[in-house]
Amino acid sequence: MSLVHKFAQDNHRYIIDVNSGSIHEVDEIVYDLINEDKMDSKETLIDKFKNKYNKEEILEVYDEIKELIAEGALYSEDLYEDIAKKSTNEPSFIKALCLNIAHDCNLRCKYCFADEGEYKGCREIMSPEVAKKSIDFVIKHSGPRKNIEVDLFGGEPLMAFDTIKQVVEYAKEEEKKHNKNIRFTMTTNATLLNDEIMDYLDKNMGNIILSFDGRKEVNDAVRVRADGTGSHDSILKNIKKMVDKRDKSKQYYVRGTFTRNNTDFFEDIKYVADMGFKEISVEPVVLPDEHSLSLREEDLPKIFEQYDQLYKEMIKRHKEGKEFKFYHFNVDINGGPCVYKRISGCGSGHEYVSITPSGDVYPCHQFVGNKDFIMGTIYDDDMDEDIANEFRQAHIYNKPKCRECWARFYCSGGCQANNYNFNGDMHIPYEIGCKMQKKRIECAIALKAQIGD
Repeated sequence: MSLVHKFAQDNHRYIIDVNSGSIHEVDEIVYDLINEDKMDSKETLIDKFKNKYNKEEILEVYDEIKELIAEGALYSEDLYEDIAKKSTNEPSFIKALCLNIAHDCNLRCKYCFADEGEYKGCREIMSPEVAKKSIDFVIKHSGPRKNIEVDLFGGEPLMAFDTIKQVVEYAKEEEKKHNKNIRFTMTTNATLLNDEIMDYLDKNMGNIILSFDGRKEVNDAVRVRADGTGSHDSILKNIKKMVDKRDKSKQYYVRGTFTRNNTDFFEDIKYVADMGFKEISVEPVVLPDEHSLSLREEDLPKIFEQYDQLYKEMIKRHKEGKEFKFYHFNVDINGGPCVYKRISGCGSGHEYVSITPSGDVYPCHQFVGNKDFIMGTIYDDDMDEDIANEFRQAHIYNKPKCRECWARFYCSGGCQANNYNFNGDMHIPYEIGCKMQKKRIECAIALKAQIGD
């Protein structure tokens, strides 16, 4: 098991104590002397590095390292496995809901995991009645939790704008009755935005995720309309207008996807940042190996190079006063998520569920359409506890590869859906995704170390 992780980023060397989360920027001799699984003896280190450092240097640094070990800042013990086991026996309450408002879309994106909005079924729009019943469902299953997050999702949710307005107003009424705080977010391709819709979303959405893939030639090759034409120009115009309405206290981010056709995605991030957007996410596509746009093992060196370039660019723009935030580089090195969150991840299947237009309940939106994972319906009093427990048990300590990995408390075992879809088992990580995630974590830690918050 990795107790310490070492990495270098742009001539800076870092050592992470995995269990405590302590991060140290170190010089070359400290970096050399520390192993990832254990600390060698003085004698071993003196002999191993006798041609690089003198004995006095090694002994001095060795004593400093031993002090850090005594303080619990290096090679610390894992204190969390018992917490993980205990948490699976405690009652679980739903705190977040993905409301699949529309199983339909006005775009035909070539990488869409949702089968162009159909989710392996028929095109369908959620009725206001189902949407309201879904609010009743999440309130009932939220237990003592006060804060509830509802993500309006699709397909393209704005194809059901009337349902959206009705469910938001209904939630405002019900949250007062039940002493809850219901916060809405939305993911939209932005093509249907107009002045009326933008005003409404600005007032009623806590966060708005605006889908846009960057450079015109990249976006228009994959984010296409039903007639095959590109969507770049209309999306860019609309998201600029939408973001201009949001003051600094209101959240948004522009979210793109990169595929095998644009492994130079750093250029797309720069393009989006140059348009003035300050909150950006460009995420790797997740597709079966046989898909022409899927990412492969041989693409990783190029992808890692892109993250390195992004790291340097973000430092440069920070110095120039032109900084932006990149979603996957957001790591809190001073505290971060609570221990429970680090162990269990997103909580799909027991703290987070997805509801379809017909009222079926799934562990998350990426399982929708797989009948083996229907947990029940919004009309049922009880959910399928076997499925819920399967997800609760799929934490990092029940994933053999994860419990040995240095990044386990940062990625929390990866996406359950990706793990299942690629390996048929939530307990086996999606390997390419893991490798990209670890690279992003290293860049994120180095970035925070160099520029802070």
